[in-house]
Order: sequence, then C-alpha cells, then structure tokens
Amino acid sequence: MITFEIDTEYIELIKLLKVTRVAESGAMAKILVENGEVTRNGEPEFRKRAKITKGEIITALGQSIKVV
Repeated sequence: MITFEIDTEYIELIKLLKVTRVAESGAMAKILVENGEVTRNGEPEFRKRAKITKGEIITALGQSIKVV
C-alpha cells in the first residue's frame, strides 16, 4: 500500500493518481476513473475531481493508496 501525505484539506482524485504514479499521465488517470477502475473506500468512484481527504483509501490497477 502506498501512503500519501497531504498538507491541504483535500487532493483531487486524478491528481492523486498522477503524483503517486499509479497513472502515468493525467489522461490515463481520467480514463481509469471514467471506466470505473478506481474505488474510493471500496466503492466505485466516477468523479475525476472528487475531493479525497485524509483517511480515505483509493484503489486502482491493483494498487492501494492511503491518504494521511
């Protein structure tokens, strides 16, 4: 599991996928979300700019990211 620390209130979902290198590019991140390949706390997330906050777990392409 990847642990990602934020120092702001939230990070947008596609930005999180890019900075953690789960997605190689912003375009890839958008496609993953649009295709339903991303889950937020176990539930599918289809909003590209969803505000991800501390304590949430995002999973995509077999990798999990815990936001702290």
